[in-house]
Amino acid sequence: MVISKLSYFRKKKSKYLSTYAQVPKKVLIVPLDWGLGHATRDIPLIHELLNAGCEIVIAAEGKHAALLAAEFPRITMLPLPGYHIRYSQKGFFFGLKIIRQIPKIWRAVRFEQAWLRKTVAELGIHAVISDNRFGLYHPDIPCVFISHQLLIKTPFGGVTERLLQKINYRFIQRYTACWVPDFAGEPNLSGVLAHPPQLPAHTTYLGCLSRFEPMPGVEKKYDLLALISGPEPQRSNLEALVLSQLRQMPGIRALIVSGRPDEAARQDVAPGITQVSHLNARDLNEAMLAADMVLCRSGYTTLMDLAKLNKKAILVPTPGQSEQEYLGKYLMQKGYFYSLPQHQFSLKKALEAVKTFPFAAFQHGQDMTAYKTVVRAFVKTL
Repeated sequence: MVISKLSYFRKKKSKYLSTYAQVPKKVLIVPLDWGLGHATRDIPLIHELLNAGCEIVIAAEGKHAALLAAEFPRITMLPLPGYHIRYSQKGFFFGLKIIRQIPKIWRAVRFEQAWLRKTVAELGIHAVISDNRFGLYHPDIPCVFISHQLLIKTPFGGVTERLLQKINYRFIQRYTACWVPDFAGEPNLSGVLAHPPQLPAHTTYLGCLSRFEPMPGVEKKYDLLALISGPEPQRSNLEALVLSQLRQMPGIRALIVSGRPDEAARQDVAPGITQVSHLNARDLNEAMLAADMVLCRSGYTTLMDLAKLNKKAILVPTPGQSEQEYLGKYLMQKGYFYSLPQHQFSLKKALEAVKTFPFAAFQHGQDMTAYKTVVRAFVKTL
């Protein structure tokens, strides 16, 4: 359990407790720069830490920093380079291109280790929450690793996946706790990714981690909400497909959100079709509720948002990204969402198919705010 693992740090500081308790606990949050999902799913955690009286410091760069700075303008933002993974134009070569960049990832991990030691000493950080960044553990303070990929899917199957899982667990075990944004039992959103036969010993499931909330009385405005996200060049590839096909569908009411938080643009691209570069959390929450159907990648954070709001969706996994391809197939088999590969993408056919697809609601009576209990328990150990 997280509490037993963290009790060491509480005892270590007990002789200073009378003074220490008066000082806000300073928590460093660092999301992985692998799509915006790692940043957006940290937003509810940050809110809960703020509610618990913590002082938050965020380390990020680029559009991740822009998104979090817009949501939390008063929070200290530190520049920290990401892993800067480059992606292939063709999905078939995705796995090979990632493997070729492992040395670059390793160098980034070593850099963030040195950076963290310096930052903890200079800023007096009390705890770290790393969203899937491997080098942000420290021997003297509690450090949490967040991941829904305990088993990492690859295009090459079993042997490669088992090897990557061993490497993954070696890093996870260096952290004080491992938080998994999903439910421990059935039903769940991640399948075998976060429910492998063997778990790290200090794993805690957070439940659904979404910044969105159901809101009654939202008027239906759109037949389709298209959420364009993910790494380049595939983000732009999907955007081009959606735009070209929507223009050939007169009468449809659609909103396209391009997933560019570092820009500010809005335009009407055709009658009834509007494109925006980015929406803040509240506006995107309302847009999802105002749409009959959502079209999006099968990125894990987006899936949690859809589940929280009980929305129907068409999933288009990022080509070659084994995790998203697995999630698309898994969740379609469960009946939660409709999924099709990008190379077979036809918006007209997909919208016809979902009319008869037997969507099953993911809502299952479990607590959709379970993460709040975990966060509050964590703060009490600091």
